[in-house]
Amino acid sequence: MTDTAAAPISAARRLRNIIGGSAGNLVEWFDWYAYAAFTLYFAPVFFPSDNATTEYLQAAAVFAVGFLMRPIGAWIMGVYADRKGRKAGLTLSVTLMCTGSLIIACTPGYATIGIAAPALLLFARMMQGLSVGGEYGSSATYLSEMATARHRGFWSSFQYVTLISGQLLSLMLLILLQNTLSETALSSWGWRIPFFVGAGLAVIVFWLRRGLDETRAFDSEERRAAPKSSALLLVLKHPKEALLVLGLTAGGTLAFYTYTTYLQKFLVNTSGFSKTAATEISAAALVIFMLLQPAVGALSDRIGRKPVMIAFGVLGMVCTVPIMTTLATTTNPFAAFGLALAALVIVSGYTAINAVVKAELFPAHIRALGVALPYAIANAVFGGTAEYVALWLKIDGRESLYFWYVTVMIGVSLLTFIFMRDTKHKSLIVHDD
Repeated sequence: MTDTAAAPISAARRLRNIIGGSAGNLVEWFDWYAYAAFTLYFAPVFFPSDNATTEYLQAAAVFAVGFLMRPIGAWIMGVYADRKGRKAGLTLSVTLMCTGSLIIACTPGYATIGIAAPALLLFARMMQGLSVGGEYGSSATYLSEMATARHRGFWSSFQYVTLISGQLLSLMLLILLQNTLSETALSSWGWRIPFFVGAGLAVIVFWLRRGLDETRAFDSEERRAAPKSSALLLVLKHPKEALLVLGLTAGGTLAFYTYTTYLQKFLVNTSGFSKTAATEISAAALVIFMLLQPAVGALSDRIGRKPVMIAFGVLGMVCTVPIMTTLATTTNPFAAFGLALAALVIVSGYTAINAVVKAELFPAHIRALGVALPYAIANAVFGGTAEYVALWLKIDGRESLYFWYVTVMIGVSLLTFIFMRDTKHKSLIVHDD
């Protein structure tokens, strides 16, 4: 066994690794969400049209294609992280994200290079989709393995703390630019700034991740002696666990993307708020949502993962339609904030602990792939298409059907929660760093 496996990692070094891994995750998701946050401004640059909803719809289609690449990224980099190490997987993912952000930042608009502009945008998002597909599995596995069993729910929740922080920082940068640049400047060139920022931060994270310790679970003799990670092994030996990940992710990811990335556009396009007001409402709700994650993760360490997820499922089914219906008609920003926050509090029952639940389902030799691939498939089908489905139904005059769609998918996840084991009490993470 290696030195890492032979001697436990000190508490101080473990904390440094968790912070380092989390900081990298933050930058990854800042780059990913910058696209969603700035869509209102760059959509006309790449998809000029006389109808704003059509522009948003075409931009949302590219957003969805990025999600379709996530299963491929999850497959390739999940196997890579299982075979070469969690740290190696994290380093590769941030390299791809940096490249994608730089391409978006430098690509001229449709008026300059014609159809090549949306084509390059699509290529960059595909590259970022590969990156995020691998990032989730590698970071969820790394944080879950690096944490101690007693506080695994708490520490692993920082994956979504940093994920939300990345989204929040992209919104905060948008608010800053909205208040320092004219709308004309922001629409013509200012929207490129976050992609340059993201590419620069990714370079810093690349060097940061190279200094992380590998987990004892990866360096263990048990993992070395086990069969090599592959998609075929996952399907043949762990089909039940893979289906569980699909089921518990479907409703959770659809709800998450509805109340985060799509909410901003919903508030502008349906509720009638200005772009600035919608951004500020979304950002304020996300701050509290972010701070809730460790508390919910710690709660799962005390009472178990299953009760927390069931609470999300029940409340999500009961409250989704009333919240969305009321949001559609409200003109009061404080009421909109309260409704958005209520929805995000409910979704916390999924977001805070979904990473650790998935990691606890699989043995070390196939954990990164097992977490990443079925999660990425569910994200591609439900999370990545959330905006597109919502906007398509709005154009078709049946927007309220989207609210019921979210409700039904949360119900599917609820059934999964009810019939699965509580992974806190039956975890397959056996090495306690």
